[in-house]
Amino acid sequence: MTKKLYFDDPMTTEFTAEIVGMRRDEHTSTKLSARGFGVILPSTFFYPTGGGQSNDIGSIGSARVVDVFADGDEIVHLLDKELKNGSYPAKIDWNRRLANMQHHSGQHIFSAVFWHELGLETLSSHISGSAPSTIDFNKASLSAKEIALAEQKANEIIFENRKMRAYFVENKDSVDFRRPPKVDGEIRVIEIDGYDYSACGGTHVPQTGMVGSLKILRTERVNKKIRIHFVAGSQSLTFFNKFQNAAQDTANLLKVGVDDVSEYVENLQIQLKETQNELKKLREMKLNIEVDKMAQHAEEIGETWLVTKLFEKRNPAELRALAMKLRNYPNIIAVLASFDGEKLSLVTACAEGITVSANDLLQKHLAPFNGRGGGDKSVAQGGGTANDVGELFKNTTTMIQN
Repeated sequence: MTKKLYFDDPMTTEFTAEIVGMRRDEHTSTKLSARGFGVILPSTFFYPTGGGQSNDIGSIGSARVVDVFADGDEIVHLLDKELKNGSYPAKIDWNRRLANMQHHSGQHIFSAVFWHELGLETLSSHISGSAPSTIDFNKASLSAKEIALAEQKANEIIFENRKMRAYFVENKDSVDFRRPPKVDGEIRVIEIDGYDYSACGGTHVPQTGMVGSLKILRTERVNKKIRIHFVAGSQSLTFFNKFQNAAQDTANLLKVGVDDVSEYVENLQIQLKETQNELKKLREMKLNIEVDKMAQHAEEIGETWLVTKLFEKRNPAELRALAMKLRNYPNIIAVLASFDGEKLSLVTACAEGITVSANDLLQKHLAPFNGRGGGDKSVAQGGGTANDVGELFKNTTTMIQN
């Protein structure tokens, strides 16, 4: 059984490690595979993955500790190289340990605040010192006002620098737990002085002030619960710098102050919408002029007028728009195509009263290319692959006459 020294002293990051055993695949219920060598210490300050908190990393002797996990009553330290039994200097990565403690203590603060201020119970949490941590609450959504209230109260508790104590109790009824533990026997308590009592086996800062700050980055709906994503401590500064730089870069591009970015962008959106509406009108005018010219140059075939046109890389949606406008002209049959060197797009349209079917006309034009498409008597659209479409309209007149 490994003695868990981090329970009583999470601030210690350097100690003498005594390797007393090795763990191989056949001796452990947890995977080791080819990742490294698992060693056992009679006591350790290295925290193993568990309780929603990630493990410590660091070094033992000349080997790197790349993972730490519990296997029954023992804690396995996964090394990147094999070490023999004996004593070695050990060092825990302090930056990772501190980030994990800041986030885990921050989670306790947030969970307590959401309970006391909003009556919301924490359903689950995930602690990460390198990415935003998360907490799930028993509610479908959170308002901006509720989020602001929780952030303000949580940071007040940090600024008050309340003590955070860790200790064991034998009787869970002797502690006013926010969420009573489901197990009996010896229970580890994490106490935020005068505010919260929770059962927890993780590492925590000794005073709330070491959390630094707490910030909720976003929320998301997960099934019927709400999940908050938050950062704490040094990670808060990292995210703040990221957002500040983005805001300043945007302000510099717009040539306004950071405080004026929101109003300026809002005005740009209004201008963009007006410009898009104006552009839409101009495009419509352009199409109408284009259609009128095509109709004027239509080929007379009996009592009908045929319009054929091959475009280069014309948008299929625009082809259809042109065809729909052309069929408004009396006795017009339109066969419009676009080719980009590999793909052929085709639209056919027939004015009201014409006996020729637009769909039949489409199928006949696509047949040499094994193309596909469909429509009705009035309008049809399709396409296919082709190498050469130079003779696309060679038999169009014959198709109409027959």
